[in-house]
Amino acid sequence: MKKITYLIFAFIVLIFISECAGYKPIFGSTNIQFDIADYSIKGDKIIGKKIYSRLHRLSKSEKNDQNITSVKFLIDTLKNKEATAKDNVGKILEYKITIKTKIITTDFITDEKILNQTFISSLTYKAQDQHSDTIKLENKSVENLINKIFQEILIKLSHNITTK
Repeated sequence: MKKITYLIFAFIVLIFISECAGYKPIFGSTNIQFDIADYSIKGDKIIGKKIYSRLHRLSKSEKNDQNITSVKFLIDTLKNKEATAKDNVGKILEYKITIKTKIITTDFITDEKILNQTFISSLTYKAQDQHSDTIKLENKSVENLINKIFQEILIKLSHNITTK
């Protein structure tokens, strides 16, 4: 009796696992086919290079495919850090970090604008007792903002390239 129960349970689990075989994300990056022909970075070069490297990893390197769009990127980034809360002695308790990124994407061949938009994202974080912990928290916040901006760029870029 126990063998039959285990067999039935294993069979049901196998059915549930095989149902997930055709999963595709809604905003999958496989639909976007572009090749970065040229780029320039203005403003905060470190953040701009991080955004560019993520876009470059996403771009297709197959030159023989006719569906690939060659594009030029202009990435202009600005990082602003300001204190939002202080105690009565004047010690900073909380920071707000804002990253503003302007992306201009044009078709390399026709110079037609594909994307011209500014993305602004911000986070607040608390100052820690140790300065090194505050720096680590700031770096983590910057990485989270870069990821958020990259995802927004990806959604807009995929929409504009596929409807072009």
